[in-house]
Amino acid sequence: QVQLVESGGGLVQAGGSLRLSCAASKSIFSINTMTWYRQVPGKQRELVALIRSGGSTSTADSLKGRFTISRDNAKNTVYLQMNSLKPEDTAVYYCNAKIWSGSWTDYWGQGTQVTVSS
Repeated sequence: QVQLVESGGGLVQAGGSLRLSCAASKSIFSINTMTWYRQVPGKQRELVALIRSGGSTSTADSLKGRFTISRDNAKNTVYLQMNSLKPEDTAVYYCNAKIWSGSWTDYWGQGTQVTVSS
């Protein structure tokens, strides 16, 4: 089992930057994939970016060039650097950990609100 705690959300003006953090309660090497999602009320949760245990990453095509996922192994923390923010980036951002142990299990953080003002 793993607990995830997100932080770093807040209110920012369009064009600004934020860095979200997701701290895991266990070594992120033991987590197959860590993913950032975002959700706007009334819409489906959207994949933002992911990082695999081996270190490879993927970012949603629409966000490439602005959003970057990274990790600090020593801190068991995954980050989401968000630059050139737009009002449409406003959402609750969630951290997800997916672990294989005979079957896949998903763990979720509580979410952190990001609001981008125009």
